[in-house]
Amino acid sequence: MEQLFYITTKNKAEAKKIGRVLVKEKLATCINCWGGVDSVYWWKGKIEETKEGVLLVKTTEQLKRAVVKRIKELHSYEEPSIIGL
Repeated sequence: MEQLFYITTKNKAEAKKIGRVLVKEKLATCINCWGGVDSVYWWKGKIEETKEGVLLVKTTEQLKRAVVKRIKELHSYEEPSIIGL
């Protein structure tokens, strides 16, 4: 069964960088990324608005824990949002 992850990043370049590593290391079968997404969210007690990148990661059920671990190692955010779908 395939596992899909939705991850926001600081920009498209970061999404592509993380995705490329995941594919190269055979943790992902495919990635899709895009930039310029408008995001509005709570962070440290206030509402923030910014442009972000988005990364979709397709992997297997067996690799999902390794994928999350690797994303956390590569990601620039203090607390990256990694949503499994």
